[in-house]
Amino acid sequence: MDLDQARSLLSNRTTPNRNSNFNEVYRKSIEDKLTLDSEGNPFRMLVFRGSPKSNRKSIRCVDLMRQDEAKELDGNGKHHQPRRLPKGEARILDAPNIRNDFYMSTMDWGKNNVIAIALGKDLFLWNAENREVHKLLQVDDLNDFPSSVAWSQDAKTVAVGFRRSKLQLWDAETSKLVRSLENHKDRIASITWNGHTLTSGSRDKSIINHDVRAGSNVTCRLRTHTEEVCGLKWSGEGNVLASGGNENLLYIWDSSKMNSQRFLFRLKDHRAAVKALAWCPYQSEVLASGAGTKDGCIKIWNTKKGTCIKSIATEAQVCGLEWNRHHKEIMSGHGYSASELIKNQLCLWRYPSMDKVGSLNRYTSRVLHLSQSPDGLTVVSAVADGSLRFLEVFGPPSIDKSRISPLDGLLSLKISPIR
Repeated sequence: MDLDQARSLLSNRTTPNRNSNFNEVYRKSIEDKLTLDSEGNPFRMLVFRGSPKSNRKSIRCVDLMRQDEAKELDGNGKHHQPRRLPKGEARILDAPNIRNDFYMSTMDWGKNNVIAIALGKDLFLWNAENREVHKLLQVDDLNDFPSSVAWSQDAKTVAVGFRRSKLQLWDAETSKLVRSLENHKDRIASITWNGHTLTSGSRDKSIINHDVRAGSNVTCRLRTHTEEVCGLKWSGEGNVLASGGNENLLYIWDSSKMNSQRFLFRLKDHRAAVKALAWCPYQSEVLASGAGTKDGCIKIWNTKKGTCIKSIATEAQVCGLEWNRHHKEIMSGHGYSASELIKNQLCLWRYPSMDKVGSLNRYTSRVLHLSQSPDGLTVVSAVADGSLRFLEVFGPPSIDKSRISPLDGLLSLKISPIR
């Protein structure tokens, strides 16, 4: 228990003073305990053994930490940066005479960066690059008007469905009518392209696949819906078709089995007309659907299993859906609602949690249609007040430099202050 003598015995290399109260055998046993390890090898307690070799390991640990955190910053970290809806529109265009009809689909933004929009009896093309406006067609029949519009995937042809059941193909460059198809018996409310196949859905309750290259254009006719077909969308891979009807049903079709009239799934979860349909750009089997006022839900589906992954009650009519290709998000456009605070708004949702990122409820009339630019950065909404409103909402998040502390770089291992 004599600490001074113990320290002297451990650190003094000269012959130590021996305490005569202890015999030689006991003293030898104590020395062995203090100077030899469990394997009999000599060692000294509490002696600093630092060396460049032993320090290299800790330096490597710091380097590894920096590498791991750099990967996190470049990879997952960017998904956690705050996302916000813009405070206002980047551009607003007048769209007089736009028809306030939930069931029709009269706007589409093509890959050539031209928007096709039906206004009353006319169909206009607006070039987003040079801002030129061109009238493609005008309907003379007092009882007829365009009721659906869709660009072909190569953006060379505009397909137009009409109130009185005809379906026309127009050459966008020459502004000439290429072909007129008359296979439906009532209004064509929805059309979608899949390569050379044009699929149309009508109030006559049928879905028709047209091969636009063939003389006998009808390759398939489906009569499964019991009311108007108001939603149609081919998957990105072109092998699955989703169709929504006014009878509240959503059908999933395999392109190879459509001639047999056999669907993959009949999904009955919605309680109102299913119009808004959008396939996920990063999970090919995932489909988003939205329905009318009595339902007001956005549902996310696994179309391989026919199961609902997520359902969000927006409490408002879902008129349009657009996926964000740059972030895992989806935008919804809404119409009527029992709540004045919820109706006529745009909402941005984080996928797959479907937590709301934000909303814009500045509109006095409902949002009828949504479409996005070819680069996937801008969303245009057609509003029943007679306007087209452009939001730069899907781009990369901007970094607010005012919120970055000057000490962040010094206190973090992620950034070295030395260059």
